[in-house]
Amino acid sequence: MIYALRWQLSTVILAPVIIYTNGVFSANNTVNFTLATILANFIGACVFWFVDKWIFKQRIVHPLWEIRGGVCRKCSAIEDRLYRLVKAKNYDRMDDNDPFFLCLDCSVKKVKELRERGVVV
Repeated sequence: MIYALRWQLSTVILAPVIIYTNGVFSANNTVNFTLATILANFIGACVFWFVDKWIFKQRIVHPLWEIRGGVCRKCSAIEDRLYRLVKAKNYDRMDDNDPFFLCLDCSVKKVKELRERGVVV
């Protein structure tokens, strides 16, 4: 929805530029309109680069977990479901080369530790 609104907002900026510059360039109408459109898109890119950066910045709404079976790295319990927090606000283990999977009990304890350190889980 935010991106759709941004798209409509671009019309407010781009249309006046095209209308004004179309009459400024001297050549046949096709060249006028093409040059006006190029200029309008350049101005739009300069303005909306910041808006797009804000829209598409990564916001973690819900934590990302990975679940698999195996041996808990903390208590060595063999479980069908081990948990690993991959990404949350103020926490990113996406590029972890040695992922740390924990059983449910150890994972709950780890989440409490992370919350004490300011990680939003």
